[in-house]
Amino acid sequence: MSGAVLARDTGQTTAITNALVFDGTGRSAYPATVLIRDQRIVDVGPDLKVPKRALVIDADGKTLMPGLFDLHTHWTPNSSPSSSAVLSGVYLAAGVTTVNDFHQAPESYAPRREWLGSMAAAPHVNFAARMSTPLGHGADWADTATTRWVNSPDAARLAVRELAPYKPDMIKVFTDGWRYGHMPDNTSMDPWTLTALVEEAHANGLKVATHTVTAERAGWAGEAKVDLIAHSIQDRVVDADTIARLKAGATFYAPTLAVYEPVKMGSSPPADPESPAFLSRQRNFRNAMENVRVLHDAGVPIALGTDAGMPGTPHGAATLRELELLVQAGLTPAEALQAGTATSAAAMGLQDDRGRIAKGQRADLLLVDGKPWENIQDIKKLSRVWLDGRLVLGPGVQLPASNARPYPQPGVVGPLVDDFERADERTALDTLRTDDNDGGNDRTWQLTRVVVRDGGGHALRTMARMSSKDRAYAAVVLPLSRGSVKPVDLRGYRGVRFDIRGEDGSHALMLKGLEGGRWKTAISVQPQWQQVSVDFRQLEYAPYRVVEGEDRPWRGDDATDLQFIVEGDGAKMPWFELDNVRFY
Repeated sequence: MSGAVLARDTGQTTAITNALVFDGTGRSAYPATVLIRDQRIVDVGPDLKVPKRALVIDADGKTLMPGLFDLHTHWTPNSSPSSSAVLSGVYLAAGVTTVNDFHQAPESYAPRREWLGSMAAAPHVNFAARMSTPLGHGADWADTATTRWVNSPDAARLAVRELAPYKPDMIKVFTDGWRYGHMPDNTSMDPWTLTALVEEAHANGLKVATHTVTAERAGWAGEAKVDLIAHSIQDRVVDADTIARLKAGATFYAPTLAVYEPVKMGSSPPADPESPAFLSRQRNFRNAMENVRVLHDAGVPIALGTDAGMPGTPHGAATLRELELLVQAGLTPAEALQAGTATSAAAMGLQDDRGRIAKGQRADLLLVDGKPWENIQDIKKLSRVWLDGRLVLGPGVQLPASNARPYPQPGVVGPLVDDFERADERTALDTLRTDDNDGGNDRTWQLTRVVVRDGGGHALRTMARMSSKDRAYAAVVLPLSRGSVKPVDLRGYRGVRFDIRGEDGSHALMLKGLEGGRWKTAISVQPQWQQVSVDFRQLEYAPYRVVEGEDRPWRGDDATDLQFIVEGDGAKMPWFELDNVRFY
């Protein structure tokens, strides 16, 4: 599991005295002292002797409880300002000490873990490898390196084995293509493929969470022994048969109510509250809330997830809102807190490490004014946070400036990006080449392969069948660092030079920056090989969304990847070949 390496342990004991301990086990809160040393809780009890020279914190009747989990988040490139140390501060400020990130490509796990480990304080982050069906939800926008596409038991088993070396903390599977009655459905995974995937994942020590939003496929998830349903069942209220299957599969349920609220926090009601779309969202949400109550009453364990990072579902704040919604759905405040701590830990197989206040547990702790087990609103009265036994939020705590740095320090690279001569399909920078194209059910299909070049050596060939949408495109992405996590400083170079040939479509070169910046220039391509040099001064700002008057000049100090793009309409089948990409 990923998280911050906070500081060398001094061996000093911290004693939190006079606390009301809500330990997450289901026991009523009780007065006790908690002793912490070497990142762990070493003892809990009402009459403990405080060691000499211990650091004593008088809790003065405040609530001491385990840190919160959020089992469903997306640290997206469009998070504000980025999937960065700033997000870590937002989560810790909300008392969230463990999160699952469902958004990253496997290539990024190792550098992201290194980055998080270099920070003074960050929540523990579990990275989930993503799998879906062709044209399924989750595969409708991501490249196949980020979301593997499988459509048979054999393909599912192979994909799990290919993902295992990246050491994901779990696998997220998009199994249900129902689009809530608002738009045409995506494809869905059949139960045979799902069962094979779960069996192979469990054989490799990996938990499986599914995007499942219909009652029928929730039953399939239970039969397949899925560990966690990471969304709400919304098409109808579940019946006894579905409940029995979920219980037989020991499946946990994290309903992400915060992402489904018809009017989300901070939003205004719609201009037309009688519109079919809004009425449909209201109906689905009523089903979602009722299913939490029904499943909880039936003994299906309820955990906490939010889908934070999606529109209207802010990181950190959404976790606290989810607790409120669980209470509104029928859980008591104490049961909601248990869902967000011990039950969520158990859903991840972490119950022996964290989620409770007990001897030997990791000292991820919150000190809260009031009694949140009686009034869930009190959870917002957070006064202190300990992460791995170190106080990271509270009076007198000042984290180093590096903890607010929104991304790793830029690195440098040599001039050669790729000559396509490596046999392992990686660039000369030891990064994984990927494809990118327009998303959706009607999308461009792309095939990219290393081929023998006339006259010797190799080149990269891309062929595309363009979709029918406006501005359909296909692209080859050459990351400048593994997983495009660590930015690269290109200010020591003037531009990029490469050999290229191709036909049909409009061709362009684009460089991307870590904070969402994109800079682009058109290039002329012909069927014969030619060498093209692009001066960085030729690049023009190309934002995802055009804002009148906005212009960001190319700086070159946070570059993440090069992209070679071809655009065209549905009548085109363009191709291009690329070789000897280098900075000059």
